[in-house]
Amino acid sequence: MHARFPLHALLSCAVLCLSLIGSLAGPQAGMAQPRGQIGPDDLATLPPADIVILGEVHDNPAHHRNQATAVAAIRPAALVFEMFGPDQAARATDVPRDDAGAMAAALGWEGGGWSDFALYHPILAAAPGAAIYGAALPRDMVRRAMTDGAAAVFGDNAAVYGLDQPLPPDLQAAREAEQQAAHCNALPEAMLPGMVAAQALRDAAFSRTALTALAETGGPVVVIAGSGHADRDRGMPAFLTRAAPDVTLLSLGQVEAPAAALQPYDLWIVTDAAPRDDPCAAFQPPAAPQQGG
Repeated sequence: MHARFPLHALLSCAVLCLSLIGSLAGPQAGMAQPRGQIGPDDLATLPPADIVILGEVHDNPAHHRNQATAVAAIRPAALVFEMFGPDQAARATDVPRDDAGAMAAALGWEGGGWSDFALYHPILAAAPGAAIYGAALPRDMVRRAMTDGAAAVFGDNAAVYGLDQPLPPDLQAAREAEQQAAHCNALPEAMLPGMVAAQALRDAAFSRTALTALAETGGPVVVIAGSGHADRDRGMPAFLTRAAPDVTLLSLGQVEAPAAALQPYDLWIVTDAAPRDDPCAAFQPPAAPQQGG
């Protein structure tokens, strides 16, 4: 019998661990943006693009400060967030951006499993006129993708994003290995294809929301998400390039030192690691009680 893992534990570890994983993937065909490591001082002069994906390690304060700096410089027409869904975004639309408490309450932030809202509020405040979009999917949809496949859950236009096509065996194996590493090598092998499908569903759904925001506002659109979603070869850029090849993209990842010299983003920033508890602790069995003697 395979071990059972609660979805909240899988997601809470995966969103952090996937954003921590570096990659040596090569450049993606069709991407015209420059590549290379930059510093925080360069965020004021990022290359223009219709959609800019600003990656993060979710609990790293420096990453959120950098995102706020970039957002202030880009002056986007829309902000798309991985951290909440469309209904939450709608409730926050008319809330004053400078009122952090009211924004957090409208978004239902507390209890969502994300880092302190104080880390994210400056990003929203940096673009007071931008429309807010929530890209998160309900957990039951993510869970269903693990058994029924991403295309079945995504619905209409799944083929536009390539969700109807299986990955080549070598890529499928690589994605499964990545999921296993992101989950502390604690998952039964039978779960891995479902985890890959769930990740594809989320990246495609985030991409769909970004394209909706672009169509409704004219752009530019900034997406706030984990750096794994900014991956040019596996994340949102791969889906966006397929679904909307004429849309210009900029993928900026943020990773923690030590980091590989080549990263799978157009541009990337390397920061110090944030202090944190072991994200793999959720997968460790409880310690056996001590026997009296």
